[in-house]
Amino acid sequence: MLFVNISIISGQDITKEKRGDKVNVDLVFKIAAVGILVAVLNILLSRSGRDEQALMVNLAGLIIVLIVILREISGLFDLIKSLFDL
Repeated sequence: MLFVNISIISGQDITKEKRGDKVNVDLVFKIAAVGILVAVLNILLSRSGRDEQALMVNLAGLIIVLIVILREISGLFDLIKSLFDL
């Protein structure tokens, strides 16, 4: 709400965002989606007595999230290398 009020006061159009100014929340949504899916599968498997499979689902979810985060960190390092011409 504060962001909208500031943009109205300053006279800027908030629908016209530059690419560098745009906030990217796709990563947060990906991690949240994996977390929700893993949580639901964990509950279903635990209640049906398959605790070993529930543990494997948790580990698979953790590995998937770590791979996604490592890709983003790799992209960050590539950006830093290109900025400083390393």
